[in-house]
Amino acid sequence: MFGVIVSTAIIATLFYYTAHLLHVEISFIYCLLFGALISPTDPIAVLGILTKANVPKKTEITIIGESLFNDGVGVVLFIALLELVKSGSTTFDFSAFGLLFLQEALGGILVGLVFGYLLHALLRTIDHYETEVLLTLAFVMGGYSLFNYVHISGALAMVVMGLMVGNFKRKVALSDTSQEYVNKFWELVDVVLNAVLFILISFVILLVEFKTEYLILGAITIFTVLLSRLIVVYVPQKLIGRFLNMDSKAAKIIWWGGLRGGLSLALVLSLPASETKDMLLVVTYLVVVFSILIQGLSIGRVAKNVMKDKQTSSQPSPKKRE
Repeated sequence: MFGVIVSTAIIATLFYYTAHLLHVEISFIYCLLFGALISPTDPIAVLGILTKANVPKKTEITIIGESLFNDGVGVVLFIALLELVKSGSTTFDFSAFGLLFLQEALGGILVGLVFGYLLHALLRTIDHYETEVLLTLAFVMGGYSLFNYVHISGALAMVVMGLMVGNFKRKVALSDTSQEYVNKFWELVDVVLNAVLFILISFVILLVEFKTEYLILGAITIFTVLLSRLIVVYVPQKLIGRFLNMDSKAAKIIWWGGLRGGLSLALVLSLPASETKDMLLVVTYLVVVFSILIQGLSIGRVAKNVMKDKQTSSQPSPKKRE
């Protein structure tokens, strides 16, 4: 949670000054919006690669758990900032933002716990995998729409609800067959929606003018995003790594494995139509493409090298002959 907030602040500040150096006019609140939408990570693309590289399970769990909460917190930050923009504010009002953030975040967590328990209770009374799959779909679709309507974070509520159903007495609520079908259903939904999203973004990109300053800003922003990720991962590792049970080698994998994906593209598309939106769309697209093509294709090699070095360092050194 705090990592997303810190990352948003770092990216927004550096993006603001970089844009003005390139004579691209943008208000700071839009820079904060960009920081909020680009900070959440998407681990789905790299988990299979990390498994093949024999990365420790705790590192995989850290990446997955971080992404789940980051997505929810990132969306809450984005929605709260977007409400300020829609209200006509061009400057960052901390008090108004704080109230919106608390309403969205705390409200989302509380209703997520309640709906998660209700869904868990319903699933316990049923032993029919088709009905159970439809129940999870109904709760997600209905809950998300309802909570957003009353200005509570539907995204964060659904994350909490999913964690509740997936971890709280799961074997009591779902049989092995039901677990298999529910997992496969939502994995398929995730793949299909990501594919549809990238198809839509490709059509939108065709209508956007790729100005030279936008391309330069995007290239610089790639390094800004990597720098913010480096700070967010390595500073806690150096300060409280012992309590987090994370060494520098695991931190390297987590840093480079922090891919940006569909969520960032979906959020930038939801911005009000303007020239600023077109600029942010180009920059976001460049960051996501770099993340998927460069980081995604190289994370396997990075993970294998890290694990190889870790195994080498853990082996006892041969005793010197007297």
